Amino acid sequence: MGMFVIRFPKLVTRLGIVVLALGAAAALWAGPAGAAPTCADKGCIDVVAVNGLIDEIEASNIIDTLRAADAAGDVDAVVLQMDSGGSAVSDERLAEVARAMVGARVPVSVWIGPSGSEALGGAAELVAVADMSGIAPGSSIGDVGPQRLPRNEFGELFTGRAAVVHTGTLSGEDAVKAGAVDRFAPIVREHIVHIDGVRTTVTRVEGKDRQTPVALVRFSKLPLGVQLLHTVASPSVAYLLLAAGLGLLLFEFYTAGVGIAGVVGAGCIVLAGYGVAAIPHNNWALALVLLSAVAFAVDIQSGVPRAWTAIAMAMFAIGSLFLFTEFRPTWLALLAGLAGMAVTMFSGMPAMVRTRFGTPTIGRDWMLGELGPAVGDVDPDGTVRIRGALWRARTNRATPIASGEQVRVVAIDGLLLEVEPEEGGAIDYREMRSRSRPSDS
Repeated sequence: MGMFVIRFPKLVTRLGIVVLALGAAAALWAGPAGAAPTCADKGCIDVVAVNGLIDEIEASNIIDTLRAADAAGDVDAVVLQMDSGGSAVSDERLAEVARAMVGARVPVSVWIGPSGSEALGGAAELVAVADMSGIAPGSSIGDVGPQRLPRNEFGELFTGRAAVVHTGTLSGEDAVKAGAVDRFAPIVREHIVHIDGVRTTVTRVEGKDRQTPVALVRFSKLPLGVQLLHTVASPSVAYLLLAAGLGLLLFEFYTAGVGIAGVVGAGCIVLAGYGVAAIPHNNWALALVLLSAVAFAVDIQSGVPRAWTAIAMAMFAIGSLFLFTEFRPTWLALLAGLAGMAVTMFSGMPAMVRTRFGTPTIGRDWMLGELGPAVGDVDPDGTVRIRGALWRARTNRATPIASGEQVRVVAIDGLLLEVEPEEGGAIDYREMRSRSRPSDS
C-alpha cells in the first residue's frame, strides 16, 4: 500500500505528459485544416488610410505600401482610403507617388470616403491616375488648380465636364456624372468588389444577395509615433503649437529655474518647427512671429503693457495671417491663437509678473513721476492704479492718501511702489536740511 501511494503521483505525471504529447501531435496534424485562412490561401486586399495633407510621411507610406504589395505576391489590390486637403510635397515628389501607383503590378484604386471626406489639390490628381476611383456620399473632389503632374507623362487629367474641378469641387454622384471619379460607393466594401481582378462571392444577408471579396481585407494606418508627426504637419496644429510654445517659453523666462512650462514650451516649439518646415510657408512671416516674442518680453519685464506690447501683437497677427502660403489654418485656429496671445500678453503675463514673481526694477524707471488714482486708502499701504495696472503701494512719508486721490510714484522697491500725494506731500527731512543750509556763496 505504501509503495502504491509513493508511486501514484509519478504515474499521474507520466500519464499527463503522454496526454499532452498526444494533444500536441493532434493539433499539429489538424493544424492546416483548422487554422484561420491566410493571405497565401485566399489573397489579401490592403486598405491604407491616407488622411490629412500628403506630406513626406504620407508620400513615403504610399510608395512603401505599393512596393511591399508587389514584393509579397499575395496581394490582390491596394485601396487608398483618401481624406486629404491637398499635397504639401514638391511637384517632383508628387510625381514619384503617381509613378509608383501607375507602375505597380497590383491594381491600385482610391476611395474618397467615408462620407464627408475630400480629395483636393494634388490628392485629386492621385485619384485621377489610379486604376479605379470611388467616392462616398457627401465626399468631394476638386480645387485642383493648375495641374502639378507632368502632362507629357500623365496627360491632361481632368477634361470635359470634369474640368470644373480645377476651380471648384464636385460631391458624391455629381463627381461620377462629370467623370471626375469612376464609381459611387457608399462604403469601402462596395468599392472593393468592383475592382478589376478582385474575386468575389455572393452571400445572403437579410434576404438579399451581397457581393463580398474572397480575399482577406487588411486595414492599416500610420504607426502611432509617425501619426503624431503627420498630425503636427497640418497648418492649424503647427500654428497653435507655435503660439503655445512661444507663450510658455516667455512665461518660463520670467520664473526661477526650469519648470514644466519650459519643457512643454520647448517641446511645442520643436514639434511646431517640424510642422512648419513640412508645409509651404513664408520665412519672413515666421521671422515676424518669432521676433514678436522678443518685443513682448520688453514690456513683460515692466509689468505693464505699453507700446512694445502693441507692436508685438501687430507683428504676431501679421505673421500669423501670412505664415503659410498654400494651406492656411482654419479661422477657428487663427482666432484661438490671436485671442490667446492677446489675453496672455495684455493681461495674464503682466499680472503674473506683478503679483507672483519678484523681478528686478530694470525697465520700470518710466514709472517714476507717473500719476494715478489710489484704489482704496493708502495708509500706509494700499493699492494704486498706474496706466491701467494695479500695483501695491506705500506712502513714503507717512502722509495718508484717501481713495480716489491722485498719487505720484517717487520710488520703486521690487514690486512695491512708493507714492506721495500729487500735491501737499510732506517735505523729507533731508530736503528741509538742504533748504535751511546757507549757500556757499
